[in-house]
Amino acid sequence: MTAVVELVEHAPATGHTLRDEVGRALAAAGIVEASPDPYTPGRWLLRAGSKVGAVAVGVPGGEPVTVRITPKVPVGRLMFLLGYSLDPMGAWRDGQVDMGEHRDLLPALAHAVERQIDRALRQGLLQGYRGTEEAALVVRGRIREADQVRRRFGAVLPVEVRYDEFTPDIAENRLLRAAVERVLRLPGIPQAVRRRLLHQRSRLAEVSPLVRGRRLPSWQPSRLNARYQPALRLARAVLDGSSPEHTHGQLAIEGFLFDMNKLFEDFVSVALREALRGSGLTCRLQDPHHLDEADAIRMKPDFVAYDSAGLPVAVADAKYKAEKRDGYPDSDLYQMLAYCTALGLSEGHLIYAKGNAPHAAHTVRHAGIRLHQHALDIGRDPVGLLAEIASLSRQMGTDLPV
Repeated sequence: MTAVVELVEHAPATGHTLRDEVGRALAAAGIVEASPDPYTPGRWLLRAGSKVGAVAVGVPGGEPVTVRITPKVPVGRLMFLLGYSLDPMGAWRDGQVDMGEHRDLLPALAHAVERQIDRALRQGLLQGYRGTEEAALVVRGRIREADQVRRRFGAVLPVEVRYDEFTPDIAENRLLRAAVERVLRLPGIPQAVRRRLLHQRSRLAEVSPLVRGRRLPSWQPSRLNARYQPALRLARAVLDGSSPEHTHGQLAIEGFLFDMNKLFEDFVSVALREALRGSGLTCRLQDPHHLDEADAIRMKPDFVAYDSAGLPVAVADAKYKAEKRDGYPDSDLYQMLAYCTALGLSEGHLIYAKGNAPHAAHTVRHAGIRLHQHALDIGRDPVGLLAEIASLSRQMGTDLPV
């Protein structure tokens, strides 16, 4: 029997009966804000932040505990934000994400991963050339002369060779297999989806598993792997996600969490870039700059647009939450002022997920810089949401040729 703790993203703290080691593990892993109830022994106060998903905490000698954090936005909308950020020109654009009948986040994610991989593999495993180095009894490819001398001391056999092998054991298939295995370890995956994932893993049995802790293999989009690309982008998102997989004392923590802050930032940046496609501007995401002349203070705006001469014409930063009762956080304005000052711009734009305040604009004293704060309603349907961002892009400076 598994104990389940249900939390809602950014909701007030609630009390739950937990073993102290579980509460401490959740706090240490940064999964939720967790503190012991000062008035009730054995009870912990838990508050979810911007991370959504689920984790399972294994307890030696006791029942495991699953912590499930539900996003405030519908799961279908979250999956659209994710998919559009990964592939804005693909099938995600119209919001038609294959989640099956699942309305909880991890089952929906698992279903989407399995369906994308199934589509990728329908025509069989993609194969490619992979460089291999080994000691062989026959010459194949070319002899690695330096290694032969250093390792064999003049012996004729075995021969140190290098050759290219045509094989399905390539980066693309390794990423797909790793994503399947990652999803299979998640808590709360329905049995029907799990069976289909196991079938996909069997189709990838010839592929080497990835070694935990090592860098993920890279791949380059091409005509040959076009049918794989939607699955590869989703697989990479699963493998790059905030995925606690570690131990805390004797407790094993396993799960998957989306960081809504990053998801919103990625979506807004990509959507702005797509809205300005064909405008003649060059758009860069997470573009590194420095505030000071000595290049000691680094900063990375989420979005910067440049004209044909390479001069910045617009800057924007995305902020998922504005939770202050009296409006937007002042610290965001200071950050945007620094961006505008370093880039030499007279306007800057902060874009929030719709919260407690409407659009606002402020003119900075003695600087003439105008800072805009926009509220984006991510609860809208995908078409309306993208239209809202396109409209916002037209407000980002009078010099924008949109």
